[in-house]
This record gives sequence, C-alpha cells and structure tokens, in this order.
Amino acid sequence: NGLSGQQAAGVLHLSRATLYRWERRVKAEGLRGLEERSRRPKHYRRPQWSPELAEAVQVYREQYGWDKEKLAVLLKQEGWQTSASTVGRIMKRLKARGVLREPLRNGIRTYKRSVKRPYATRKPKDYTVRDPGDLVQVDTLDVRPLPNVVFKQITARDMVSRWDVIEAFRSATARNARAFLDTLQARSPYPVKAIQAVSPRRTGAPGPNGVDGGSEFQAEFEEACREKGIRLFVLPPRSPKLNGHVERAQRTHSEEFHDRYMGELKLKQLNEAMREWEHTYNHIRPHYSLALKTPAQYLADHHQRVAPKAQLSHMS
Repeated sequence: NGLSGQQAAGVLHLSRATLYRWERRVKAEGLRGLEERSRRPKHYRRPQWSPELAEAVQVYREQYGWDKEKLAVLLKQEGWQTSASTVGRIMKRLKARGVLREPLRNGIRTYKRSVKRPYATRKPKDYTVRDPGDLVQVDTLDVRPLPNVVFKQITARDMVSRWDVIEAFRSATARNARAFLDTLQARSPYPVKAIQAVSPRRTGAPGPNGVDGGSEFQAEFEEACREKGIRLFVLPPRSPKLNGHVERAQRTHSEEFHDRYMGELKLKQLNEAMREWEHTYNHIRPHYSLALKTPAQYLADHHQRVAPKAQLSHMS
C-alpha cells in the first residue's frame, strides 16, 4: 500500500531487520521461507561429564533409587570427581532421553500393627542417651506382597548411630519374639542396653489394617527382654511420633526395599534379600541425619570401640 519499510515494520510491530530478512526469504524460497524455523543455538553447551559417569549414575539410580546427594557420595567413594548438582543434571538428561528407567512399584503393601503390652515401663525423664545401644527403638510392620500372604517384619533402630536391624517372620509367635532379640544382639556391633516401643491400643482394638491389636508376640518379646537384662520402655498410646526414628526407618525400608523387591515370596529368600539390604543400609547408604555418612562410618568416626569391621564395597 505504498508504506515504507520503517512504516510497515511499525504496523507489524517488527524491527526493520526482521522485515528485510523475511523479504529476502520470500524472494529466495517463496512463501515457504516464512515458515517457523528451528531456534536451536548453533553453538550450545556440551555436557561436562563423561559417558562412563553417566552410565554409573544410571546404574546406581536404577539399583537404589536414591537422590542426587546420596548418589554423589557413592560416586565419590568410587573415585569419581563429581558433585550432587552434576549428578542431578545427568539424571535430568537421562530422563529426558528416556534412558533412565525408574522402577515401578511392585504392589507389595506394608502396614503398621498394634500389639498388647503386658510388661514394660515408661522411659524415665532423666534417662540419657549418649552411646550406641543406650536406646534402640523397635517397631513392627505387616508386609503383604499378595492377598492372604503376610510377613511380620520387625525393625530396630539405634537412636545414636541410626544402625538398623530388620527381620521377617511368617507369624507372631513366642519363639519368633525371642529369635528377633537374638538377631538384634548378634547383628548390632554395640551392646543393646534398652529398647523403646509405642504402647499399643487396648486388647481387641483394630490396628491400621483392621485386625485385632492383641498379640502374644509382644508379651513374649517383653518377657525375653526381661530375661536378657534389656530394659524395655513404652511410650504413651497413639504417640508414634515419639518413636520417630524407627517410624522413619519403616518408611525407608518400605520405599527402598519392599517396593523394589522382585524376588521369591518365600520367607527364606525374603530374609536373605533383607539381610543384603540391611548391609546396604548400614554400610553403603548415606544418611542425611549423619551428615551423609553411613551408620558404619559414623561408628568408626565417633565410637571406634564398637565400630563394625571394614565394610564390603557395594561394587563387590
């Protein structure tokens, strides 16, 4: 319509350079020259890590499912020069490429179960916790991998070192109650002096999974503690937050082990796998509460007298 280049650019809200560039494209290619083109930079920042490091991140992420902070600790222990932020960028790129396969939940469900308390005392206010074994929190968990298939998991966590001991049973019996205490003492590198558990609801009250909260298992467990000279403290009913260390441990074991377990659903095979996971948890997995150290490292640094022997590498 007789507009100058400057006037046309003003009407279209474009710069004159853009208008002239479009004009050259139309002359050279016709109307196809106005089609949207890739805006990808000709020169862009290349990844600052090797393919070997990316592969290691992928392997560890798929194996453990841990976040970038924990994976960075593992990689540094294996000799890689990297950081948590770099590990995070690698995982982001692997996910964008569809290479990193996050494991699907296997459908195994876990439940807390309340039990009856015939014997124990409340922890005195002046009872101090200074050394490993001074107070170990204990909790039970119902593991349901299939309908009508239930395993009883018992978890014990030391409040000082965060050292965990876990074991599964087919049922809650007096024999199993004593068996777990034997396991706890055998697998703990320190002497267990006291145990703390939440006082359950009254007999007959339904637990979280809708079953009877009464159980001779708890009664025999407390009797076994008495026989072994281990003090047993109970917390007020409906106060799991006061047993928060082992409550958090149960969640971690559910998410990082049971959700990923794809082995046989037989007690022997399950306990063998749980034993391997227990070793990973105590010797390999970094803990935020321990400044990204493992319980074994913490014991070696602060309580050498009860520190476990040198742990095996997770690559062995």
